[in-house]
Amino acid sequence: MGRIIKYFFITFFLVFCTIANAEDKIVVLDLRYVLNKSKAGEGAQNFLKKSYKENTKKYSEIEKELKKEEADLLTKKTVLNKEEYQKKSDALRKKVIDYHSQRRASIDKIATQRTESRDLLLKSIDPILETYIKEKNISIVVDKKNTLGGNPEFDITEEIVKKLDKALPSLNLK
Repeated sequence: MGRIIKYFFITFFLVFCTIANAEDKIVVLDLRYVLNKSKAGEGAQNFLKKSYKENTKKYSEIEKELKKEEADLLTKKTVLNKEEYQKKSDALRKKVIDYHSQRRASIDKIATQRTESRDLLLKSIDPILETYIKEKNISIVVDKKNTLGGNPEFDITEEIVKKLDKALPSLNLK
């Protein structure tokens, strides 16, 4: 009985090794590089950075104005009666709440645009990658971040970037 089990395992191991040693073509793709260095990816990044900087500048100015109003209100605290001070304090508090909600909404909008542009790029890469795999008879494509090393000739990143640039020259973000 033990010999039968050993024979079975040895046969299974030999068959498995024979299959594993078949001629498989494995290539590496740096997906981060493709997303960041393609024309569409760079354009989206530049647009999002510009939007972020504009929003940061806009909201820092609003924040300065609100701090100035707060300082003015605190200096007038002794001059104003209690009811007037409470009204102005409530109005300022409402402005601060509106400021925070507007700022959060603009940050969320930029985050949503970033996610949508990334998804669109990934959807655009899929058909390009599928046709490339069929053309070159590739078995497996591995993301470069999941590899420890390898021969640079198996890196298809630049070819995919060129094909993506032809297929999707830009993303129309608004």
